[in-house]
Amino acid sequence: METPLLSCTGLERSFGDLKAVAGVSFEIGEGETYGLLGPNGAGKTTSISIVAGLLAADAGEVTVAGERMHPRATATKRHVGLVPQELAIYPDLTARENLDFFARLYGLDKARRATRVDEILEVIGLTDRATDRASEYSGGMKRRLNIGIGMLHQPRLLILDEPTVGVDPQSRNAILESVENLTTDGISVLYTTHYMEEAERLCDRIGIIDEGLLAAEGTRRELVATIGEQDLVRLHVEGDASAAAEACAKVDGVSSADAEDDTIICLMEHAGGRLPALLQAVNDVDASVSGVEVREPDLEDVFLHLTGKALRD
Repeated sequence: METPLLSCTGLERSFGDLKAVAGVSFEIGEGETYGLLGPNGAGKTTSISIVAGLLAADAGEVTVAGERMHPRATATKRHVGLVPQELAIYPDLTARENLDFFARLYGLDKARRATRVDEILEVIGLTDRATDRASEYSGGMKRRLNIGIGMLHQPRLLILDEPTVGVDPQSRNAILESVENLTTDGISVLYTTHYMEEAERLCDRIGIIDEGLLAAEGTRRELVATIGEQDLVRLHVEGDASAAAEACAKVDGVSSADAEDDTIICLMEHAGGRLPALLQAVNDVDASVSGVEVREPDLEDVFLHLTGKALRD
């Protein structure tokens, strides 16, 4: 990577005895979309709060466009647009009034405000609803307005914290399409999510984060390659799934076997030829298999392999 737009080195942050971020380091290039993928409580929001200068790090350093970021770095913050997970809009104002208000806070002059508000309304698909109060909007429309506010001052880095939480599938797809279009304008994006399919669709590179640590990062292909040339096998079982998983882990060619509710998730080489041995291992602990699924691994499987738990946990 050439000189990165964003550089985070050794970020740490604790809240009392809780270590929310425990040495996170990553970089984002110009026009790149980088995803932080992890479950709720993994440290995503704390990490981006440090990146945006809302929180001071206990240790480590953040630079944006070569300038150091910290809570008092007002000049550096001009490079960053933050779209928080909680909606930051005024429900009694229209979309146009919301955008105009925040444009004033960003310091845009009158002529530039009028032009920029129109541009943003077009980008987020709310031009025809510009004069309606935000309180009348659907959840997805409110989310799109939230994103538009973060883009008003044309930041070089846009931070999106779980922007599709609580929206319907149609609105979610509209939000994802908007994000996909951002990098065509040269904007770098830091995107947090616990949805594997969003990370796969949007992100050039992905960092897998859990318990405040970055377990791995890379492209989707690079991350899946960490598992190796293996198959993902799901066995739906009746009986003691934990005992069955322990038995499956001892089968030749199985690199990992984990129980998740009534399902055993195995990573193994040449699954087709070894399925009978897996089924026998389950039967040996007085359990039975009611269904079998074999496929190639995805990011959720990588997360399970690296952390020992499912992405949604």
